Amino acid sequence: MQPVAQAILWFAGRLLLGGLFVVAGVRHFFILAPVTQAIAARGVPAARLVLLSGTAFEIVAGLALIFGFRPAWAALGLAAFTIAASVLLLNFWDMEEPARANAIGTWQSNLAIIGGLLVTAAHSI
Repeated sequence: MQPVAQAILWFAGRLLLGGLFVVAGVRHFFILAPVTQAIAARGVPAARLVLLSGTAFEIVAGLALIFGFRPAWAALGLAAFTIAASVLLLNFWDMEEPARANAIGTWQSNLAIIGGLLVTAAHSI
C-alpha cells in the first residue's frame, strides 16, 4: 500500500474510533440523570462521580486517539473502559427478552470496537 493511502486510512480509523468515544462522552452530559440512575442501580457507589470521571476519560482518550497522542495507550485504555462499561451496564445474563437480545447485540458491537482498538494499539507500538 502506498504510504499516503496508509496514512489516510490510519487517520480515518483513529478518527472514527476516537470520535465514537468523544461523541458518546459529550452525550452523557445531556443524559446525566438516567445514566447515573442506571449505574447506581448496579450498586456502584458514588455513581455520579464514576459517570463523570468515566466520561472525562472517554473524551480525553478519544481525542488522544484522534490526534495521535500516545495512540496505543489511548486505544488500550478505551478497550479497558469498554469492557468495564459492558460488564457493568450490559448484564444480558440477568435480562429477559427483548432487553436480553438488545444487550447481546450491544455486547457484540462492543467486542468489534474492542477488536478495532486492539488493532490500533498494535499498529501504534
